[in-house]
Amino acid sequence: MSLLEIRDLHVRFGATAAVRGADIVVERGETHCIVGESGCGKSVTSLAVMGLLAKGAQRRAGRMAFDGIDLQPMSERQLSRLRGDRMAMIFQEPMTSLNPAYTVGSQMAEVRTRHKGGSRRAALERAEELLAKVGITAPGLRLGQFPHQLSGGLRQRVMIAMALMNDPELLIADEPTTALDVTIQAQILRLLAQLQSELGLGLMLITHDLGVVARVATRVSVMYAGQVVESAPTAELFANPQHPYTRGLLDCLPVPGKLPPGSQLGTIPGMVPKLTEDFRGCGFRSRCGFAQPACENEIPLTGDNHLCRCVLAQ
Repeated sequence: MSLLEIRDLHVRFGATAAVRGADIVVERGETHCIVGESGCGKSVTSLAVMGLLAKGAQRRAGRMAFDGIDLQPMSERQLSRLRGDRMAMIFQEPMTSLNPAYTVGSQMAEVRTRHKGGSRRAALERAEELLAKVGITAPGLRLGQFPHQLSGGLRQRVMIAMALMNDPELLIADEPTTALDVTIQAQILRLLAQLQSELGLGLMLITHDLGVVARVATRVSVMYAGQVVESAPTAELFANPQHPYTRGLLDCLPVPGKLPPGSQLGTIPGMVPKLTEDFRGCGFRSRCGFAQPACENEIPLTGDNHLCRCVLAQ
């Protein structure tokens, strides 16, 4: 049984179709990267799983299950018992994800006592242990500090430690290195990979950085215009990209030893289409050099272990 199974997920904000039939499966112990440019539906998909969509959003799916538990009919109270306990999330912006009015220790202890009970002292001991585990020096001192007293890298580590307070089985990390400098990014990625290996977490890592994907992912799903257009094991995807959008993304990467000095990087021409209620077919067709009339129809995600949503792949 898969740890997380999403089938035919749709999310709408009024007349805008933010996610259009996304399919994502995360196995236990797997690092599954969701990659794509800004606005493709990555973060909305993760928020839909956690039940944290903005008020007024419309969500439906053929199946959305965690460890075999159907998430769709759950009430807010039922979902809150899973969220933060067996399912946890590291949010995109560490600067605003922590409450500035409470100390780090108070916020971390609340996560533990809310789901597991026990004393506040035991919760603070657990928090200090995890702060040390994620590489924060003087963890006892940090527990008494407020978020504004910490750097961006430290806040991100606090967010990771907070997500691990209840030993979750699924960890969703939404672009956890976006606001950090390159050196801290590398440290955070190594930390996530180490924790995933040690704890056997199912890790869903959302990013737009293919360099990050190449270093940490077990499997990659590429999203475009609210759909998963390709999904494959990492080595297979980089060696044999089948969707024109995936190929375009890889062509934009600088390759040492292959790209002549001074030459221009590849680009993807055109713009992302406006995803209204009546939009049908491949969202990439207006930017694709291989587009044909059949691309205006709905295209299923086909394949065995290497899945692709393209008429050429079919």
